[in-house]
Amino acid sequence: MKRIALTGGIASGKSTVSNYIQSKGIPVIDADQVARDAVAPGMPAYQEIVQTFGPDILLNDKQIDRKKLGSIVFSSQEKLQQLNQITHPRVAQLAAERFVALEEQGHSFVVYEVPLLFENQLQDQFDTTILVSVPLAVQVKRLTQRDPITEEEALARINSQLPLEEKAKLADYIIDNAGTQDQTIDQIERIWSSVFPSDTSPT
Repeated sequence: MKRIALTGGIASGKSTVSNYIQSKGIPVIDADQVARDAVAPGMPAYQEIVQTFGPDILLNDKQIDRKKLGSIVFSSQEKLQQLNQITHPRVAQLAAERFVALEEQGHSFVVYEVPLLFENQLQDQFDTTILVSVPLAVQVKRLTQRDPITEEEALARINSQLPLEEKAKLADYIIDNAGTQDQTIDQIERIWSSVFPSDTSPT
């Protein structure tokens, strides 16, 4: 089974690309969803996060308030590192189990949508890497429109990741997602036969 990593910065529009790929029958594992599952109540990482960051990060239903936790860790590199040390091994284990399940189902390809591919030096675990990229101003605009945060908070979140220019040097393919959805899809279709060589064309 060929493994393809799909990455990009915050608010770069990775989901637009992954949704299109999934609509063509290629399974997509969302690292953010795996991360949410890994820190659900009852999971080992959940208790460790609550012990580290305190019960104030919990919602009334005892789920972790991701926005509140995010505001804590994105303002401190040390706290972000603490959170990553708790979650990353658990996320990796859960993702590995899902890869195995898809392979056992007979899939030839799987796409892993993962924001921190290069930051965590995971690229060697994949056959191909695709970067979804947009200019910084577009990232900030989309992020402040999507979440109730200021431009300064948006920049802090963006700057917690490797700059997109650096990611571009490491990626096998780059999709510019600053234009229309049709323009983005055109780019996906141009690289389709190279990324999914034995799969039929998406058009």
